[in-house]
Amino acid sequence: MKIKHEKSETSRQKEQPVKARRDKWVLCLYVAGQTSKAVTAFKNIKLICEEQLKDNYQIKVIDLLKNPHIAHDDQILAVPTLVRKFPLPVRNIIGDLSNTESVLVGLNIR
Repeated sequence: MKIKHEKSETSRQKEQPVKARRDKWVLCLYVAGQTSKAVTAFKNIKLICEEQLKDNYQIKVIDLLKNPHIAHDDQILAVPTLVRKFPLPVRNIIGDLSNTESVLVGLNIR
């Protein structure tokens, strides 16, 4: 007699690689105006998301020149900074996101 062990939904989620989850990724890119680094960071993260997450992501760009209080509230120390809000845990990456491999590791996609 074989006994089948059903796995709970949470244990199945833990076993899946992060990029295979169906949940929509929420990323916030904190910038200070339309600087060349900010524009480069946005282009880089957009390209990475299109390749790795398909239509399963949302990028919010937050200009700290327009909303400086958000920097303190979200503990942003440098710009540009990318924050993965979802899936948890929250992760931060500082810079123009030009090193694709570092971004993939930092976001826990690889």
